[in-house]
Amino acid sequence: MTVTPRRISVLMGGFSAEREVSLVSGAAAARALAELGHEVHPFDLQRDLKGLLAHFEESRAEVVFNALHGRYGEDGALQGLLDILGLPYTHSGRLASALAMDKPTAKRLFAEAGIPVAEHRIVPAAELAHGDPLPRPYVLKPVDEGSSVGVTIVRPGDNTPPVDPAAWGFGAVMVEAFIPGRELTVAVLGAGPGQPEDQALAVTEITTQRGFYDYDAKYAAGGSRHVLPAEVPAAVAEEARRLSVLAHQTLGCRGVTRTDLRWDGQTLFVLEINTQPGLTPTSLVPEQAALVGIDFAGLVQRMVEAAQCDG
Repeated sequence: MTVTPRRISVLMGGFSAEREVSLVSGAAAARALAELGHEVHPFDLQRDLKGLLAHFEESRAEVVFNALHGRYGEDGALQGLLDILGLPYTHSGRLASALAMDKPTAKRLFAEAGIPVAEHRIVPAAELAHGDPLPRPYVLKPVDEGSSVGVTIVRPGDNTPPVDPAAWGFGAVMVEAFIPGRELTVAVLGAGPGQPEDQALAVTEITTQRGFYDYDAKYAAGGSRHVLPAEVPAAVAEEARRLSVLAHQTLGCRGVTRTDLRWDGQTLFVLEINTQPGLTPTSLVPEQAALVGIDFAGLVQRMVEAAQCDG
């Protein structure tokens, strides 16, 4: 692959609950970019704005590869700063990033676009001590975390409180009706140089012995099994691709996203969209890209080529 070498800052780590995953994603991206001939400057982001600005000045970065996951790196905060600086960056812009990270807002926009979503309520954590907010089974989620951080399934017959409200630590709680069935996910490669339109790569089915696709199932070796392509009817796979592209476009995403869905045997429901999917050895997007002939280096190179800012 012939590329024009560029000075690229790879931001990773950070200070969210997904720090460790981000370090792995960032290291993988940095290696691939260096192998392609780019001048790569990895940077472990801290709560130090002066240090970040000094890094940009010293590296003379032309592009920022944003390998951060979770709050501040994935929710529009960092994107806003890069827009101010006029630095092109990978993945979605500040508005799409903020909308996607705020699950209730994203779901409302999805529903308005005709995308099926699960019923939900937003409640204070203290309310969980006074009974079930929805009929069981239901799912408890932080409203603005990723990688299944804090997610708990409350099932009929559970005798212990779902969470300790005093120890919840995530603010308000999204209580979502549990959708039985099969877990599917679709990566979307956004339009960019040489690609005129958004493209759904493939459909993966995820199975796990852990009860649901939690943090450990996502990132621990052997934590989950990925069936690629998913063994579902062709019409279901096509609808999963359509809904994933529609979700990507509804929020105004760009670059690469990954949409998580549940199929109950009749209806596909969109659970959420991830605007900065993981790039770890167990991650789903690189697997789907490989299936359609895009190796890991080619994937990160496409991200760099599509980088832009809104400054």
